[in-house]
Order: sequence, then C-alpha cells, then structure tokens
Amino acid sequence: MTVRFLIVDDHPLFREALQLAIESAYPEAEIVEASSIPAALEALGSEQPFDLLLLDLTMPGTRGFDGLIELRAARPKQPILVVSAHEDARIVHEAMTCGAAGYISKSVKKRDLAEAIQDVMAGLVVLPKGYAPPHQEGGASRESDLAARVASLTRQQLRVLQMVRQGMLNKQIAHELGVGETTIKAHVSEIMRKLNVVSRTQAVIEVARLDYDAILGGAAAKENDKTATGS
Repeated sequence: MTVRFLIVDDHPLFREALQLAIESAYPEAEIVEASSIPAALEALGSEQPFDLLLLDLTMPGTRGFDGLIELRAARPKQPILVVSAHEDARIVHEAMTCGAAGYISKSVKKRDLAEAIQDVMAGLVVLPKGYAPPHQEGGASRESDLAARVASLTRQQLRVLQMVRQGMLNKQIAHELGVGETTIKAHVSEIMRKLNVVSRTQAVIEVARLDYDAILGGAAAKENDKTATGS
C-alpha cells in the first residue's frame, strides 16, 4: 500500500523542502500539499487516510496552536509532526500537550528531517535535540492545563469558540453554521465547562494565552520579576 503524507505549510519553498525530505525516505510516497488549515481539513476529508501530517504552526488565519488543535479535533487519531521555526522549549511543550506526535525545527538538515519522519512513522516521539521540558512551578503550567482543555473540545465546539473570539454573537454564529441559536448556546455552555470558566469573556481571555507571544511574553515577565526582586 502506498504511504501517504499531507504537508500543511503556507510557504511553497518549504513545502518543496519537506517533499524532498519525504521522498528521500519514501521514494514511492504519495504527497498532498495544503497551504491553509481549511485546505488541510478538506484533504483530511478524503476517503484515503494519511499516514502522517506535517504541520507548520504559523499558518494564515490561525493564532497560536489553533491550527494544530483544529486538525486534532477533526482527526483525533491522525499523527501530526510539527515542523516549525519556533524552537523555544515552552512552545515545543505546549505543542506536544495539544497532541502532536513529534516536533522538529525547520532549521534541521534534510537528512535529519527524513530521519524524524521515519521515526514518527515507526511510532516514536521525536523532539528537538537537546530539548528539556521547561521548568514548571507547582506541577503542570497553566498553559499546559489550558491546552489540554482546549484539545478536549470537539471540532464544532472549536469553530464556535473561534467565532466567539471574533466577537460574534450567538445569533450570528448560528446563522454562519446553519444551526439553531439554542444549539449554539449549548455549545458555548459546554465550552465554558470544559475550559473551567464562567463567562464568554473569560474564555476568550484564557484561550488568548495559548498564543506563542503570550507564552514567551509570560515567561519573560516572570524572569524580569525575578531579576527585579533579586531572587
């Protein structure tokens, strides 16, 4: 049976680089490309499954880990290898918490990328060389707990959450999705329950913390506080 790969990246040159890495390890592979998350979701809807999805975290129309979470919700069992320019340990950690099967930097050589693809295909967890989990005070970080909660949402709940983050009202969301307003209210209630928040506004504020800049900025703020207090 032909091995199938789905490359999800908005940069044509890097899609080509990923294709060459795949072909060096699997010369007979069937490779499908997608330049956006909607295009990737459409490809995943085909009858033939993919053996591996290679994803760039920074995609147009998405924020933070939204793309990864949405793809995981659409195909919970689909192995996803994140291939990203972000190399910070906190970003790697949160991506794995969101359900990635592995994580590798875009800066690696083609040979290393091909080996990483083969390892993930063999069921191994691939992480950047020298990676060490970030220090987390008091057990799991707030971001990790939140990432796990967001990852538990269904695909439809994620779509509703994205629209809530855009400031849309229940009536507008219902019209956009072609369902009743009561259905949207039920989705919002379930979203708030899973995220452990008490309001739509709090849900928006909490999920915003899963953006890369928020994670890195929060860590930088902690370091600045420690420096200022001399601890």
